[in-house]
Amino acid sequence: MNKVLGILAHVDAGKTTLSEQLLYRTQSIRTLGRVDHRDAFLDHNRLERERGITIFSDQAHFSYGGNCYFLVDTPGHVDFSAEMERVLGVLDFAIVVVSCVEGVQGHTETIWQLLERYRVPALFFLNKTDREGADPERVQRELQAKFSPAVCDFTASFTEPLVERLAELDDNLLERYLGAGFDEAAWLEAARELVHERRLFPCFCGAALSGDGIDAFLQWLDKLTHTGYNADAPFAARVYQVRHDARGDRLALLKVTSGTLRVKDAVGAEKVNEIRRYNGTKYVPAQQSCAGELCAVTGLASVRPGDALGAEPPWSSPCPTPPLMARVEFDRALPARTVLGQFRLLEEEDPALAVEWQEELQEIRVRIMGEIQLEVLRELVCDRFGTEVSFGSPEILYQETIAAPVIGYGHYEPLRHYAEVHLRLEPGARGRGITFRSECPTDLLALNWQRLIETHVFERVHRGVLTGSPLTDVAVVLLTGRAHDKHTEGGDFRQAVYRAIRQGLEQEKSLLLEPYYAFVISVDTTLVGRVLADLQRMSGRFEPPELECGRAVIRGRAPVATMMSYGRDLAAFSRGRGSISLRVDGYEPCHNPDDVIARRAYDRTRDLANPSDSVFCSHGAGFPVPWYEVERYLHCK
Repeated sequence: MNKVLGILAHVDAGKTTLSEQLLYRTQSIRTLGRVDHRDAFLDHNRLERERGITIFSDQAHFSYGGNCYFLVDTPGHVDFSAEMERVLGVLDFAIVVVSCVEGVQGHTETIWQLLERYRVPALFFLNKTDREGADPERVQRELQAKFSPAVCDFTASFTEPLVERLAELDDNLLERYLGAGFDEAAWLEAARELVHERRLFPCFCGAALSGDGIDAFLQWLDKLTHTGYNADAPFAARVYQVRHDARGDRLALLKVTSGTLRVKDAVGAEKVNEIRRYNGTKYVPAQQSCAGELCAVTGLASVRPGDALGAEPPWSSPCPTPPLMARVEFDRALPARTVLGQFRLLEEEDPALAVEWQEELQEIRVRIMGEIQLEVLRELVCDRFGTEVSFGSPEILYQETIAAPVIGYGHYEPLRHYAEVHLRLEPGARGRGITFRSECPTDLLALNWQRLIETHVFERVHRGVLTGSPLTDVAVVLLTGRAHDKHTEGGDFRQAVYRAIRQGLEQEKSLLLEPYYAFVISVDTTLVGRVLADLQRMSGRFEPPELECGRAVIRGRAPVATMMSYGRDLAAFSRGRGSISLRVDGYEPCHNPDDVIARRAYDRTRDLANPSDSVFCSHGAGFPVPWYEVERYLHCK
């Protein structure tokens, strides 16, 4: 039986150390490495070993109890959360590591929310029981209160409280318990199904560094998890990562979800040249990969992370949108296109970078989660390509939307061209992006033209009129339109759609949005007043402080612009005893729109790539009509 496991945790909870122990105890590796000794098996990258954190998700495999396990170690730092989220969709089970000293931390809560979103069954390993201040019972109560009352202690096997708790979770088990009493085989089978259905979350205790509790955890892991892959079904797979090896060969990392993939098989228009099974940096070639296995293949040059192959249904990974953008600075003696090509290669591996080339400024820009990611990117570019780069100060990535419905008109009629479009723009749900629907009868505008209009709505990023930031959270509704029997071409509707959206935005109903953090701050109770005053100054919103283990815990949301450097301030005035966890948590109306708009000084009239005027025809020649007069010239009612 093949099983894919992911190890997830808040940074420094011991995630990589646990991975090391699992591989060592199952004889997948011969020596036991340590993060602090910079010789951990899965943290093999120089940047990871020097910083002592996991930056890139990596994989290994081991055998236990006759089953084959594929283990994925993921980053725990918030700056690399996109790397972690990309693998969640291929996991059969997750092992969430929580420190028995620090307990549930901010990123632990984020992980739990993501596992719920992806419906991934989870087991908890409460680590560092050998550390001073460790309190596994307290942490387990915390997990039950914050996550689920179905978090149950399996450390001591089937104790009477555990037997009764499982009976409460399953009606058939309860009936059996009341009639015949406890039967270990029945309870084990029921527990396995409850885990699979995310109705039970087994909890274990131990110390990964010393190996205490690892053997018992392995035994229970094998008993409580099961999968049901079909190697005889049609081939299906999901791409979860793209990498390049030391020779520069492009690798597509797949999870085969059904059937079998063989060398030289055609996948779409491409052919698999090689199949590899990786264990850390080393791999062995394979002739095939069966359902439930992770593999890396060469030859698939066009696939991207998140792509579905074969019979696999489409999959949309809601990875976090980076809230910041930074300009790449490099020696101008180097051709800009060369440096751009290097960043395009990194973008293949990390699509969240969303590399932009601004031709007019000859600038490269990348999107990032935080400043630590910039430091890693600088070293990564130097290591991979030998290119020295630096970055400008990170800038906030603003977005724009509309505050109320508005109708936009677009007309495009230079000589021998014709198209007119009327669109209603409506405020959409926050985080939905751009949506489209048509209310235009096909007897007014043929279906093929309506479909073309929909294509043009989604084919580009539309810019707002306040700062030129991307437009989002808008429902675009086609009301009516007109084509000419002889003169209309596809590009004509493109121009009409762009101008209609822009003309609607010009009508002074736009709203500037900025990214927000969800934060969890833990400090000594004597510092609560200082923190709350800071949060108010940063335009943050927060819940009343909670007392947890003698410390005050404050949860809330605040703009990224005001809070992205607060971790340094907190460390300074708390003398290193305060902690903060941040995660990007969507967009909300900007707290200081007038200041941002003035600072950006965006001149909408000079943005020639996003015109709001329309073009009409008179006496055989086209002439422009400004947006505020377009309605007088329209042809459609």
